[in-house]
Amino acid sequence: MTDFIYLLYELNGNVATITLNRPKQQNALNETLSNEIMCALQQARDDDTVRAIVLTGAGKRFCVGADLIETGISDISDPEKVADNVYNMVMTISKPTVELLREIEKPVIGAINGATAGMGVALALACDVRVMSEESYLMLAFSNIGLVPDGGSTWFFVRQLGYSLAFEYAIEATRITASRCLELGLTNRVVPNDVLLSSAQEWATHLAQRPTFAIALTKQALNYAANHSLSHAIEHEVELQKLALMSQDHHEGITAFFEKRKPVFKGK
Repeated sequence: MTDFIYLLYELNGNVATITLNRPKQQNALNETLSNEIMCALQQARDDDTVRAIVLTGAGKRFCVGADLIETGISDISDPEKVADNVYNMVMTISKPTVELLREIEKPVIGAINGATAGMGVALALACDVRVMSEESYLMLAFSNIGLVPDGGSTWFFVRQLGYSLAFEYAIEATRITASRCLELGLTNRVVPNDVLLSSAQEWATHLAQRPTFAIALTKQALNYAANHSLSHAIEHEVELQKLALMSQDHHEGITAFFEKRKPVFKGK
């Protein structure tokens, strides 16, 4: 088990809960926390006992994006140096983390508490599903300081909302409330703040009991379909289906169906 400075890692049954833990800084991302998120996700990925993951933030905020002071973004004395530093952080830390969230073969539930801005939006939308508290919101705040949305947030927004809405929210930097996120499909559920984490963990526990091997293949299929033609998507689906048909979970599911009992899936 890795020791973390700005992150909490809790294993409860088959569910790993990863908590960003810089509440005084509103869970703003510095280099250490960004590296720790990546490390925690890799730890959950490689642990065979983990079958679902919850990602959340400590305190009243999920993540307000990059730490403007520690990343140097607030330093206007040497903009070229700052630009190089930000580029390196995004490409070496943020990009691999968002990609891992999309590729990890386990369902990831984002428990989104409070303000979620900047790079925090990309982290939230990279989760497979989201539960937001009633007080939470998403905000692409980049334009407020003359910057461009990064970390993959444009990719998620334009695919989820279409160009016009994605453009409006990106250039206006307005808050998207939890209820509006639910209307737009940016979140799956909205719950009272005091039951946010328990709701996300209960959902994760439920998913951990599902056929997680098939869930992993489904995740692959959907990510592939987002970037390929219908013809290629069908071909990819059938290749993944071959793997699913040979799995223990499929055998158990069919057997339980005919025996008229609840299946006990192992994720294999």
